[in-house]
Amino acid sequence: MSPSLLLLIAAAAAAAAAQPSQAQPVPQTQVSPAAAPPVSAPAAAPTASGLPGAAPAAAPAGATPGAEPPVSEIVVEGAEPRYVARTTRDRIGRIWAPVSIDGKGPFRLVLDTGANHSAVIPATAAALGNPGAASATLVSGFTGSAIVPTIAIDRMEVGDLLLGPTTLPVVADVFGGAQGVLGHEGLLGKRITADFRRDRLEIVRSHGTPAPFGFTVVEFRLVEGGLPIADIRVGGIRCKAIIDTGAQGSVGNLPLRNALMHHPPVNARHAEIEGVTLDVQTGDSLPAPTIEMGGLKISGVHIIFGDMYLFQHWHLTDKPVLLLGMDLLGSFDVLIIDYRMHEMQVQLAGGQL
Repeated sequence: MSPSLLLLIAAAAAAAAAQPSQAQPVPQTQVSPAAAPPVSAPAAAPTASGLPGAAPAAAPAGATPGAEPPVSEIVVEGAEPRYVARTTRDRIGRIWAPVSIDGKGPFRLVLDTGANHSAVIPATAAALGNPGAASATLVSGFTGSAIVPTIAIDRMEVGDLLLGPTTLPVVADVFGGAQGVLGHEGLLGKRITADFRRDRLEIVRSHGTPAPFGFTVVEFRLVEGGLPIADIRVGGIRCKAIIDTGAQGSVGNLPLRNALMHHPPVNARHAEIEGVTLDVQTGDSLPAPTIEMGGLKISGVHIIFGDMYLFQHWHLTDKPVLLLGMDLLGSFDVLIIDYRMHEMQVQLAGGQL
């Protein structure tokens, strides 16, 4: 009998992210005066491209035969991020790791500090030549649990991270174009650097390096085999915060909502969360009061409050808990998670103070 495992994967959280026509508010961050402002780097220059395959524009009346038709439209597109995408007003950020599996790839996996096991989607399993029909395991996601097939692999590697032999659950494709998820089972003792300015991801062994000059430190502890949890305040309420780079949006449990307000306001927006098991749960999307952590004061964050399956699975239903998703974590210039130091080290976007 295959052992049960837990995939703590949160996906498709924010209703605003699911509707591109509505601008996603970017969290505004303040820091205590003791921290120096970071140095910002210039953005990469955009590239111009035409419209391939488009028919030539019709020449206007009176035009000289054989002359080039006038350009009717110019499309300017920025380069698609390869490793890290920043959170903007109309997009939730992501962190992708280029992972080699059994010498194939690299495959683009979502780096998920909230998942205790890696997984792949069916297309990735097929590319590895293993559809995963021989064995199965129980997977618990953000909104429910399900039995899914698994595949056996010999080796997974990215940077200084090396895993295997191991088995990988084959889960639904809910990762927004990524080919799976890289969990935290190999991250203990590692230092992750996600540089959103330079589109750079680095996973190396931690040597206990202190935070660079101009960075703010948020201390955390590891529970459940590697889940990072920090102590923060939301609107003055003491709260446990789960640092989850695999979640699109920030999600709060009912004790946190009840501590902040007796009843949700009448203008609360209905929101749905679909997890890796394709179960859907609902909640109330509300603007959050100021979030304080490690000397930072962050405003402009929206939280979905609900009685989510994962909070019940973690036994985190009696005290205020907030899951910090990429809507907040992707708004920094640089995000460092050092598992040896038990620190999240962040540099503010644009040197905001």
